Amino acid sequence: MPWFSERATEISWDQLESLMEQTVAQARRRICERPKRVLLLPPDITRMHSGAGRLTEMLYRLLADEAEIHVIPTLGQHEPHTPEQNRQMFGSIPNERIHAHDWRNGCVEVGEVSGRFMDEATQGAADWPLPIVLNRMLMREPWDWIINIGHVVPHEVLGFANHNKNYFIGLAGKDLICAAHMAAASWGIENNLGNLITPLRACFNRAEDEYLGELPDFYVQVVLARNQQDRLVHTGVHVGDDLETYLAAARQSRDENITLFDEPLPKIVCVMQGDEFFSTWVANKSVYRTRMALADGGELVVIAPGLKRFGEQPEVDAFIRKYGYVGTPRITEQYRKNADMQDLAHATAHLMHGSSEGRFKVTYAPGHLTKAEIEGVNFSYADINDTIARYQPARCKQGWNTTSDGERFYFIPTPSAGLWSTRDKLFNRPSGFAAD
Repeated sequence: MPWFSERATEISWDQLESLMEQTVAQARRRICERPKRVLLLPPDITRMHSGAGRLTEMLYRLLADEAEIHVIPTLGQHEPHTPEQNRQMFGSIPNERIHAHDWRNGCVEVGEVSGRFMDEATQGAADWPLPIVLNRMLMREPWDWIINIGHVVPHEVLGFANHNKNYFIGLAGKDLICAAHMAAASWGIENNLGNLITPLRACFNRAEDEYLGELPDFYVQVVLARNQQDRLVHTGVHVGDDLETYLAAARQSRDENITLFDEPLPKIVCVMQGDEFFSTWVANKSVYRTRMALADGGELVVIAPGLKRFGEQPEVDAFIRKYGYVGTPRITEQYRKNADMQDLAHATAHLMHGSSEGRFKVTYAPGHLTKAEIEGVNFSYADINDTIARYQPARCKQGWNTTSDGERFYFIPTPSAGLWSTRDKLFNRPSGFAAD
């Protein structure tokens, strides 16, 4: 069970500070009264809207006078922060206490989830083992407390984000990231979204039980939703050290962050914030979170003022430019025979996740990429200034809006904060929908 949970229509920052004080008091009682070395594991800047960086700063301030504190943003294979981004995300935390996760050279292998378990969990969709390769600093240095801070929200790989995703994606090595992403893609993105325990989550839960049981860790899980003024606000805080802490947050997110429609939507317009989303690797959350709501033949328009690349690293960027978002059948066929796809299996999975499978049109209005670049990866292009002038996102509220010439569209200001689906797509899919 969670150590404690707080739910409200809106939790203020003053209340959040009090809840972080309560978190520290509980950890003193349950784990170690006088911690000397503390590790904070927040998300990276692509989750800045969650406020997790500010919560991390609060925890740092509460402990800085008595403990040596270090921070590792759970980047996975995302691009490391610049010092400026660290200040933007984590405020007053000294930059030298914030460490970039190195997914290629900064990890150690601690075990494996067997191919047999994977095969059973995925009902035959994935039969390879998961090598549990994790951040060396996490696993080899001594810690009195390890605090995972994160936003629980519907997610394309794990059903819902955060909890032990912080470890097995956010602080994972290349082999684990590749094997996990390919397993999730093989199971199917639309079978993952919005389910509490997906096959990959079950594998991660097993790995946590088997290999991380000795860590002095716990979770600070937050839930956000839009209030009546259409602002994204905190509505839940769940703190504890077990699976039930995640499930409490995920159930709340399921209740508050999934928007259902009786009929599919012909047009969705959304914004991927320019200070968070710089690549289609992360901006494609617009595709992931809306695909179950879009009508066949419909269109998703993505306004992305910060978009300047496709992948988070040069090699993944080149990989996406080479193959493009061309649909699962074609990518699967190429994966069987192309060594670079097998080596960068997480990128192969991303191409599968990011394709509309030819069912609807994806139009990007990027801040920095050209028409040729966007069309080169099989998306459609729109000029960003023309698109902003037409849809006027600053004046839109989430929901139905109409252009000056009468075009009706559904507007989503922060696609990464939820999931949009028809009832049929959510409830009548092969994986079903977990109701408990």
